[in-house]
Amino acid sequence: MTVIDPDTQAGWVPESECEDDAEDMPLSLRLSIADTLTLGNATCGFMAVYFTTTGILIPHLTGSDESGMARHSAATAVILMLLAAVFDLFDGLVARKLRSSPMGAELDNLSDLISFGLAPAYFVLVYGMVADDAYQRVSALAAIVVLLAVVLRLARFSCVTMKDGMFQGMPSPFGALTVVSIVLLELPFVPTLLAIIGVAWLMVSRVEYPKPRGVLAVAMLSWIVAAMGLLAAWAFDAPGGHLLLQTGCALQVVLGAVIPLFATARRVNTFRDNRREARAAQLP
Repeated sequence: MTVIDPDTQAGWVPESECEDDAEDMPLSLRLSIADTLTLGNATCGFMAVYFTTTGILIPHLTGSDESGMARHSAATAVILMLLAAVFDLFDGLVARKLRSSPMGAELDNLSDLISFGLAPAYFVLVYGMVADDAYQRVSALAAIVVLLAVVLRLARFSCVTMKDGMFQGMPSPFGALTVVSIVLLELPFVPTLLAIIGVAWLMVSRVEYPKPRGVLAVAMLSWIVAAMGLLAAWAFDAPGGHLLLQTGCALQVVLGAVIPLFATARRVNTFRDNRREARAAQLP
């Protein structure tokens, strides 16, 4: 029975009926554990933008000479992107082990767009504003290229069915971390710009990348933890911290360049083997 308050004309529903309504809630409106991890991914991406703005961009615009603040904020922003990658890794693992809600795939794409599209693109944009030898308008164009590459990659991921265990194009978390590593290497502006555009192209390419499962997932998680340590050492100006960070960034960029070469070589070898088998089958 529903009771009407004569003063407010609002309906009061007994607790038992509320519980029944909760039980009848469509599955599409219920968040699973995997969805919660996905929302953690989006939160990390947003906070990365926040720290990039408050710790790097605003001090630069106000003429602050506190370089330590910028270094700490840059490290914090990148660590948050790394945490977003951890959330992205585990939400897929949890979704496969436990129940996943019908809106899980949409939440994952939207969160990835924030953490691995907007956050690194904004990082590139701010780099173009604070670096001495950078051109702001060209950097803005590079940031747009990164953002659109992630948008296209995520849209294609939703539409194209790949063989099990493979991605088509560089995964957006890997691409975002490679873009940020290129910026942190502090190379001259033109090589930095070309490398960033190259990563954006790899994200929308047809190069196949293995999905992080099993041993590969453990290796990826270990590399993320190591990268966080390198960033922390650099942020707190530890002895050799800058050199360690540069080494880690260089390794990330090398991995981003080498994996496509191995994938292309494997496709070429597979094509040759298929042609050889076809010719052998045609022989009498």
